[in-house]
Amino acid sequence: MAVVVTRRSPQAARYRAEGLWEDRLIDGLLLDAAAAFPERVALVDGERRVTYGELAARVERAVGGLHALGVRRGEVVSFQLPNWLEAAVVHHATLRLGAVSNPVIPIYRGREVRFILRQARSRVLVVPDVFRGFDHRAMAARLRDELPDLEHVVVVGEPGPGTVRFDDALGAGASVPVAPPVTRSPADPALLLYTSGTEADPKGVVHSHETAVYESRSIAALYELTAADRVLMPSPVTHITGLIYGLQLPFMLGTRVVLQDVWNAERALELIERERCSVVIGATPFLHGLATSPELPRRDVSSLRVFGCGGADVPPELIRSASRALGIRASRLYGSTECPAVTGSALRAPERCHAETDGAPIGGGEARVVSEEDAGVVLREPGARGLLQVRGPELCLGYLDPALDDAAFDADGWFATGDIATIDADGCVLIAGRAKDVIVRGGENISAKEVEDLLFEHPAVREVAVVGYPDAVLGERACAFVVADGQLTLDTLIAFLRAREVANQKLPERLRVVEELPKTSSGKVQKFRLRASLREEEAVA
Repeated sequence: MAVVVTRRSPQAARYRAEGLWEDRLIDGLLLDAAAAFPERVALVDGERRVTYGELAARVERAVGGLHALGVRRGEVVSFQLPNWLEAAVVHHATLRLGAVSNPVIPIYRGREVRFILRQARSRVLVVPDVFRGFDHRAMAARLRDELPDLEHVVVVGEPGPGTVRFDDALGAGASVPVAPPVTRSPADPALLLYTSGTEADPKGVVHSHETAVYESRSIAALYELTAADRVLMPSPVTHITGLIYGLQLPFMLGTRVVLQDVWNAERALELIERERCSVVIGATPFLHGLATSPELPRRDVSSLRVFGCGGADVPPELIRSASRALGIRASRLYGSTECPAVTGSALRAPERCHAETDGAPIGGGEARVVSEEDAGVVLREPGARGLLQVRGPELCLGYLDPALDDAAFDADGWFATGDIATIDADGCVLIAGRAKDVIVRGGENISAKEVEDLLFEHPAVREVAVVGYPDAVLGERACAFVVADGQLTLDTLIAFLRAREVANQKLPERLRVVEELPKTSSGKVQKFRLRASLREEEAVA
């Protein structure tokens, strides 16, 4: 089934007229670079190094392979791959066919992947055989039996029953005819990424070539990036951050990207030194790891000049201390899967902007705060606190499920972020909290309601509330407050969730068994009191 988005941005004509949206395709960025410098290194994956010419040839083979598997214009190809060369190949080959690229984060398990593939009606799923001890190949084979639209499971590594080897289907061993050219438009749906948001089920966010290409251009301008820069990408390339800034931005610049599949600060420092990386964009744990690693004094990281940090709460002191420790400009970014990196600070902005705010709208981006009681009332006084709305050329087309659009976008194209913020006299945004009930752990949104609903299925759980508590490295971790019948331990609850194939990052890391949950007169749990009790525990400790 082809992806169809009915929502159209009311600002589209203006973005095109002002040149904010260009007549360019995402995969065309790679093709242009391959034509201009075929011998230049494009991508480094461990000990594998491929030039632009080699990468373009690999993509061309995969285009033929996907076409032979039956993939056609507008259909969805899903891949749950680590930061490997094959992810870049599948992504760009999918786009070249006019199909829609659907990256799925490797930490997702059966519950999440099943929902995504069913809603997207994916024809092909590409997975590793085993990654970080988990057998993706076996999970994919089980899902294929359950999902009628899923015709092919392609495995990087050793295939299993009902699957096919990547090299045989899409790689060097593929013997397939060249796929016929496809008529495409930069306005076509190109990316389908799922974000947890506030509901129990993930939401499928659809981007076009226009929105995604603009995002790369805006960040390149903000950080003054050129072909002389080299990008280290530890963020998953199946996340909006890794996908845009790892598998797209470097090719637009004609430079190399260095992929890191498993985060390790010491390994990252080694890669920065070896490859002379100058740019990293990622979440708080990556910046914290680099700045505090005992290996730092022994590594030459003089090539590194900027780290754009977002995706989770970023403490001001981390920006300051990391900038000093690494000798770089560390800077906060704000965005979402729906509207990536809509605010940030230019390199020459005062340190206060980089450390204490989330920056001002970038390029054609816009931000405003509206009343929490009435979203139609715009609060224009500097420092006024309200619900943050954003819009810009990087804003998504909408959701795969159009029923979700009305609650998220207004008639003028403003997107309701669900965050509470202030905007100062300089136009800088400061996120003050979240109106939506999510926990942001290591840059990933975790729906508290989803975890609560699952825990409530445990026979010993009478009532449950899940809240986040601050963590210096991951931003937040989750604590479950439970009213229980009988004895209950954290290990018991984790085993219960694992049996339901829940992704690891959603597992609570603390358990508090309580007599009752604090509630309002209408019966709503007062989560602010639960968070306060955790802060009091930390203070006593």
